[in-house]
Amino acid sequence: MFKTNLVEDCKKGKRKAQLKLYNQYCDAMLCVAMRYLKQKDMAEDAVQEAFIKAFKHIESFDGKTTFGAWLKRIVINQCIDYCRQLKYHDNIENVALEVAEEDNSFWKVEDHISTEDINNGIDNLPEKYSTILKLYLMEGYDHEEITEILNIKANNSRIQLHRGKKLLKEQLKSLRNERFA
Repeated sequence: MFKTNLVEDCKKGKRKAQLKLYNQYCDAMLCVAMRYLKQKDMAEDAVQEAFIKAFKHIESFDGKTTFGAWLKRIVINQCIDYCRQLKYHDNIENVALEVAEEDNSFWKVEDHISTEDINNGIDNLPEKYSTILKLYLMEGYDHEEITEILNIKANNSRIQLHRGKKLLKEQLKSLRNERFA
């Protein structure tokens, strides 16, 4: 059965279609949630809540994007809500505005730096920076989309991305120094 047919069946309230969509997307959405919530049980809860919201509001799915992209956004929003509720989030809305230009210069990651090193580096950043970096670098959202998701100003998104990249670069440089000391 095609996913569009499954979505249409979900809109009609068919539980079997919901279960099939859930089974198709639950693992991928759990991976997304784990990027934001470090604890598996919390990530699983966020995914469950996101699926409940998705099925409750399935009528708003218009097909302009894929169902997976639509669901992914719900999962990310749910994770961010969890962070805010649990005070893991560092008041992302209250970041002071300042003029800063985004560093678009080429950044070469050295060969000894692994993907795991980068992921750990991002996870070790303050939440306000790691969330922006994850949304921008891993999920591929642009600043306009990030501002909608986080309900912040575009300038805040750019500033936090710039600062997050800078902190990540510093962490990776110190990692390099530790390995070759």
